Amino acid sequence: MADKILRVDAASFLDLSLKIPVADVRSPGEFRQGRIPGAVNIPLFDDSQRAMVGALYTHQGRAEAAISGIGMIAPELSGKMKKAMELSQGGDLLLYCWRGGMRSESMAWLFSAAGMKPVILEGGYKAYRNFILSSLAEKKKYIILGGLTGSGKTSVLKELESLGQQITDLEGLACHKGSAFGALGQKEQPSSEHFANLLYSEISFKNPSKPLWLEDESKNIGTVFMPDPFYSNMRDAPVIALMIPAEVRLPRLIEEYAVFPKDELLASIQKISRRLGGDKTHTASAAVLHDDFETAIKIVLDYYDIAYRYGLSKRDKEKVIVIETDTADTRTNALRVLEAAQGLLT
Repeated sequence: MADKILRVDAASFLDLSLKIPVADVRSPGEFRQGRIPGAVNIPLFDDSQRAMVGALYTHQGRAEAAISGIGMIAPELSGKMKKAMELSQGGDLLLYCWRGGMRSESMAWLFSAAGMKPVILEGGYKAYRNFILSSLAEKKKYIILGGLTGSGKTSVLKELESLGQQITDLEGLACHKGSAFGALGQKEQPSSEHFANLLYSEISFKNPSKPLWLEDESKNIGTVFMPDPFYSNMRDAPVIALMIPAEVRLPRLIEEYAVFPKDELLASIQKISRRLGGDKTHTASAAVLHDDFETAIKIVLDYYDIAYRYGLSKRDKEKVIVIETDTADTRTNALRVLEAAQGLLT
């Protein structure tokens, strides 16, 4: 039966996934670590079963592992079949495991027995990862929107999108705003592995002949690390940096962060205490406790401004366009950025 089941490469599999549901038959732990975006987990084995079957495979061989594995999951097969039938559309279903081997073949046989038409990802999730990481390593037309902390870069990006530009919100994908305070109010971050999956899924729909705007970021966004080649390409791309006076940025930052619990703000200050120094850390923390958010943010902002200006100075000066602006108005700044980028848009 397994020989009659269609297998396709990663590129074809992803094309098919635009119209056919995808089942990830790996264990829940593997699925949580990273998956093809949009896939539904219908695991052949749970995490403990997978560990036991893997140990049997290593020490006693494939046959013994298969026999024991079937015994473990036999009572659950009808439930897995029912879930797959609910997921599939017209009987069509894409599925993958780690390498496209025993787990995919077993589940494809099971689903075929129910009249479904499964298609297996050749090489499994590993092949998918190799494919997307190779794609993310390719040179593309990136334009980096930079600027001092509190410049409203994410809002400007979204305004650029409304003006017809292509953007990808890296911080949105990472569920983090990039600074020591970036986790406040955010959902749990994806793993670095799954971030790359989400990033490919986002970028793959963009027009490669047009520039793609990205926000200037460090190598890591919170606990998420960007793929090395992708980040290197970002570093080589032209930068348009918004330089807005601190007093203009302060109201936005106060409005954004003063709403969070003080213990969370204090914990965020502690994350950069070694860089702030003891005196500034103490002053900023005391200011938060006394609702003096302006003083606290000024201290933190001074640190981030120095760090960003230093980082910008390390870039190729011929690829940096600085926009001095005295307004926090998103529309105005987006139009100024777009005007400055005219030579990069062709």
